[in-house]
Amino acid sequence: MKDVHCIEFHTSSREERIPELAKDFPYTASRATLDCYIGSTVPWHWHQAVELFYMESGCVEYTTPCGKLLFPAGSGGFVNSNVLHTTRAISQTEENVQLLHIFDVSLLAGERGSRIEQKYILPITSDPQLEILPLLPDHAAGREILKRLKESFCLSCDTFGYELKLREILTELWLMLVEQAHSVSSSNRNSVGGNDKIKLMLIYIHEHYPENLSVKELAAAAYTSERECYRIFREHLHTTPIAYLTAYRIQIACQMLAESKASITEVGAACGMGNSSYFGKVFREVVGCTPRQYRYERQNNNTI
Repeated sequence: MKDVHCIEFHTSSREERIPELAKDFPYTASRATLDCYIGSTVPWHWHQAVELFYMESGCVEYTTPCGKLLFPAGSGGFVNSNVLHTTRAISQTEENVQLLHIFDVSLLAGERGSRIEQKYILPITSDPQLEILPLLPDHAAGREILKRLKESFCLSCDTFGYELKLREILTELWLMLVEQAHSVSSSNRNSVGGNDKIKLMLIYIHEHYPENLSVKELAAAAYTSERECYRIFREHLHTTPIAYLTAYRIQIACQMLAESKASITEVGAACGMGNSSYFGKVFREVVGCTPRQYRYERQNNNTI
């Protein structure tokens, strides 16, 4: 199981890049320590692979364009394919650790168009209303899934027949998820209007963040008006276009400070933050320390 403290993105998109998903076995397990992320928050992203997670400790908040859900220790959940989401550690009294299975559904379905895909996979992954399925220990069905989910992370990759055994476990969990999803009333699900436009605008920001971007340009990227752009960001991402752009620039700056030898001035300019004085001011407001302090802590293997 891989320990993760940050995520990577594909070039020119906000889709998460998961290099461990090999073509011959598209699966990875990870142990995410959310406290180690900048601001204890995983930035907005999506991935084609589905996600099954169990909260080992702490409490995490999942946010999608449709709303928020809290997952305390002992709970878990399923995140559907291509769902835009962000997560934030809530607990301040203990470490926030999340165990994750991330895999492409072809691992279970086999060939595209197979009977298994048609009968058991597509009814879940093609449901636009099913973004996140919470698994809570309050009910018998949830307790049973959580018990098996927790146990599934104990399977060692050194075990003989590991791949077959893992696929068997994930298949069993998937069937239980299908039954759980069917029991969720469609009236309790939120609509997903604006999702495609959000992704278009996030991709545009990712491609053009070093430039002097305007809301007009951002709205045009999603073939919408400036007013609609503000509304989508406010209602679905709970922020403004400019605030989101600033937060994204700071994320890029943090990565450059931790991984490169570029000067503070060069980092600020490369991220579209202008002169070093303005960059330093905004960086401190968002991260809680100066760019120089952040670089020192990260490059000496400490965390903010």
